[in-house]
Amino acid sequence: MKNDIVTPVGTSAGPHRARTRRRLTLSATVALLALALAASLVAAVGLGPVSIPFGEVWAIIAGAVWPDAADAAAGALNGPLATIVLDIRLPRVLLGAVVGAGLAVTGAVLQAVLRNPLADPYLIGASSGASLGAVLALLSGASWFGVLSLPLSAFAGAMATFSTVVLLARRGGQLATTRLILSGVAVAALTEAVTSFIVLTSPQAQLRSALFWTLGGLSGTQWRDLWVPAAVVACAAAWFWVRAGLLNALVLGEEGATSLGVEVNRVRWRLIVAGAVTVGAVVSVSGGIGFVALMVPHAARMLVGGDNRWVLPLSTFGGALLLVWVDVGARLLNQPDEIPIGVITAVLGAPFFLVLLARADRRSLS
Repeated sequence: MKNDIVTPVGTSAGPHRARTRRRLTLSATVALLALALAASLVAAVGLGPVSIPFGEVWAIIAGAVWPDAADAAAGALNGPLATIVLDIRLPRVLLGAVVGAGLAVTGAVLQAVLRNPLADPYLIGASSGASLGAVLALLSGASWFGVLSLPLSAFAGAMATFSTVVLLARRGGQLATTRLILSGVAVAALTEAVTSFIVLTSPQAQLRSALFWTLGGLSGTQWRDLWVPAAVVACAAAWFWVRAGLLNALVLGEEGATSLGVEVNRVRWRLIVAGAVTVGAVVSVSGGIGFVALMVPHAARMLVGGDNRWVLPLSTFGGALLLVWVDVGARLLNQPDEIPIGVITAVLGAPFFLVLLARADRRSLS
């Protein structure tokens, strides 16, 4: 089925000129957000206990990426600042952008598939399962796969809990969204309780690292941590964008989507599995980071309406931008220690959640 046969949700069938003007405006919005993200990546690398000017950061990165620029940046590339930029901060900032993009685009997809504006990766059990897998690996000292043991354990935990949620949600071979949400909440609560019990009964020496991981963070990121989640998020985001028209159809409800020729159950299964894999990949390297998948898609819809052809790219870039700056705050607000990223996103997300509830109440009364 081609995406263009599905009428986008939230758009009006106005004159061609008005549609063209709107399309150009939305394209400009996405392009500006992408430019803001690019500038933020460079700026964020320069911020930390040792402040590095924007121009110098750019010279070091340009010298490392483009050999023709190496002569102009030869001095900087051989200094201690180059080590800070290239080996410590740049992989961390890039991973923050990848994690934020993955969480936000998955949140947008789940909210459309489940037709629930409060849906996020915790509803499918992936985030809580990844935390449990990682904590077990940390506290058991598992090292079967060397440096990959922790992310692989977290990914395995995410997939195990997601599989459990899906099995509980199935009814007659069909995926019931209400059962999926309720099963996800129950499995996530049980998984988090087990994780908390393990952490509380763990040796004191390992307690801090396990607790910090469950709250989310990017401390100690290395280049090897970046490539797998970056590849997964890039492929998933592109795959989701291609299917934005199908998402628009699913928002209409099962009957409406079926009338448009959409195989609802099969499409829903594929999108949710892809979302679970994406979340498992990013949470396996960052820990549990809440509210990004809830806040960013809502903000995107406030800007561009309900058409997922625009919500998805805006959520991707917006999630990346948000987590890059949240990570900067995590580094700077409590020097020389760091604040877990999940703590900051919870401080930002809880009021946002309450505002959403208040708006929903006003709509129900009107």
